[in-house]
Amino acid sequence: MAKEHTRYIFSMGTLSRKDNSIVFKNEKGNVYLPIEDTRELYCMNEVSLNAKFLDFISKAGIVMHFFNYHGNYSGSYYPKDQLISGDLTIKQSFAYIENRLEIAKAIVQGIAENVHELLYHYYRHGKKELKPYLDWLKKDVVTFLQKEVDIKQILFIEGQIWSRFYDSFKYFLPEDFLMNKRVKRPPDNPMNALISFGNTLLYTKTISAIYRTHLNQSISFLHSPREGRFSLSLDLSEVFKPVVVFKTIFYCVNNKKLQITKHFDKSVNYALLNESGKKIFIEAFENRINETFIHPKLKRKTTYKSAIRYDGYKLIKYLVEDVPFKPFSLKEKC
Repeated sequence: MAKEHTRYIFSMGTLSRKDNSIVFKNEKGNVYLPIEDTRELYCMNEVSLNAKFLDFISKAGIVMHFFNYHGNYSGSYYPKDQLISGDLTIKQSFAYIENRLEIAKAIVQGIAENVHELLYHYYRHGKKELKPYLDWLKKDVVTFLQKEVDIKQILFIEGQIWSRFYDSFKYFLPEDFLMNKRVKRPPDNPMNALISFGNTLLYTKTISAIYRTHLNQSISFLHSPREGRFSLSLDLSEVFKPVVVFKTIFYCVNNKKLQITKHFDKSVNYALLNESGKKIFIEAFENRINETFIHPKLKRKTTYKSAIRYDGYKLIKYLVEDVPFKPFSLKEKC
């Protein structure tokens, strides 16, 4: 089976079809991309294309994600839903009405477990200051989620998990990458910039993964379904943030792969990755999400990227067969 590739385009130019290849043209000339093994195209700058090109990539099942010059996500294009299932959409809608809290709790529990596993690595390597937070994740969060709570309370505890997680950075990250608080739009410091960029990359990966299932992107459980976004992708990406995004960030920062004066834009108070910084982060992100491990249930090698799609299948099993939904566990690797 041929390896499926993600292609990134960083400069301005034009995308078109030439025979059975994708052609990217800019002032430097033409770059030809084979269509057979391309599954995702990331346009990290302004590109021009036409309906004929979109028809070409649609037939090949390629998903495109668009970012502006500043690295902000603009939107995604994917071919019509060939796997759409009216029956499953009905079941998904019914689950939102009847079982939303159960699924939302499972997602938040998955976030807590994966954050715990990530931080436990630093605790084992001498960062004993993390113990109160690790105990809170293991005991208090579990106890809270066993109670009868509403969606606002579930979202509150999720917010607490992330807030305390960010506060723990001071124990194992360099001082110049610490942040006072999480700021999203726009990010106001280097760490906020990395988190926003990494979360967006993961969100688009999840969009691509769900596209290859029968699930409806607009019906979610933890996040409120809303027009103008793929809210189920927000749901399923949450448990993978510690696994993919923050593992990538910690690797890049602690190994000095990313440095503030070299890889962030000084003109916006270093709150934006420059092109060089984006390329370094994307390479590390792709290496992480495509890292292989032995899946204990499938008994074969898989990747974190595939694990996102498997979580979609787990949700389908819950909707169709009432099998309890348990998101991906970094500790159990399934």
